[in-house]
Amino acid sequence: MSETQKIAAETRDDFGKGSARQARRDGKIPAVIYGHGADPIHVLLPARETTLAVRTSNAVLDLVVDGEDHIALVKDIQRHPLRQTVDHLDLLTVKKGEKVQVEVNVHVEGEVAAGLVLTVELNTVPVLADALNLPENVVLNVEGAELGTLTADALVLPKGAELELEADAVVAVVSEPAAEEEEEAAEAPAEAEAE
Repeated sequence: MSETQKIAAETRDDFGKGSARQARRDGKIPAVIYGHGADPIHVLLPARETTLAVRTSNAVLDLVVDGEDHIALVKDIQRHPLRQTVDHLDLLTVKKGEKVQVEVNVHVEGEVAAGLVLTVELNTVPVLADALNLPENVVLNVEGAELGTLTADALVLPKGAELELEADAVVAVVSEPAAEEEEEAAEAPAEAEAE
């Protein structure tokens, strides 16, 4: 489940690429807080604390801006293409008890029946959950699964979370290995014996 990270933010009045670059040189990350019909709030966040806080998906930050608390969900992270440092954040204001839709990872548990192959079609799925209690993942148990498809109704969701996906949406497929894979598997022991 998500944890709230408390971070001191400062409002910013300078906009544009030049001021954003200067802020990053000063160890700060430009960000915008929006939502609930309020005017967007442009802030600067401390780079080190913020980067650590947004390592997990769907991070929730408790920002202190001019003495006022703002609980915000990270909606978008813009990263530097080479260094992968955080360049900018879009934050959505959330309230205690409010439900928000987020994408969460599908965690696969178990092994399919012997001789079969599992192909995961959806690595993430949309979930509606309490903004301050967001799940890290949903579970797909494939233990002993036979040929066929595994649909969204097979996902195990944490308490209080709702799947925002059709129940018959295909999440994974259990199939026989392709002919090439079987040939490679058969050739590998033969090559080992030859050596």
